[in-house]
Amino acid sequence: MAQVEAVTERIITAQPDDVFDALADYNGTREKLLSEHFSEYEVREGGDGEGTLVHWKLQATSKRIRDCLLEVSEPTDGELVEKDRNSSMVTTWTVTPAGEGKSRVVVTTVWNGAGGIGGFFEKTFAPKGLGRIYDTVLANLATEVEK
Repeated sequence: MAQVEAVTERIITAQPDDVFDALADYNGTREKLLSEHFSEYEVREGGDGEGTLVHWKLQATSKRIRDCLLEVSEPTDGELVEKDRNSSMVTTWTVTPAGEGKSRVVVTTVWNGAGGIGGFFEKTFAPKGLGRIYDTVLANLATEVEK
């Protein structure tokens, strides 16, 4: 099994604290940011950053649907980590200053990919597909916090 990694980033015209607060608001803002690839969104515990347990289904392709149950932690300032209880998938959101009134948001998702030829195709194509999904989420985040 090879580790698969998808990384997406965007500069957003908003203060880092405001951007981070929007991402960590699972009870309100986060659901509004998700693209059509996400369904069955439900906050099961908490709802504001550290200690949140959130569920959704992620449909990466017409045939590939992941049932995600994510434990949220905040290991450092500006970092939100979502660990899936149902798989090896871990998504880290990092928000840092990017100049006056701007923030850089980097989304990194890693998981243990399949072996063999299936793993080759997963490692080749899955990061691009997931990158497109998170590009949309980041665009929605920008729209939300740049108001």
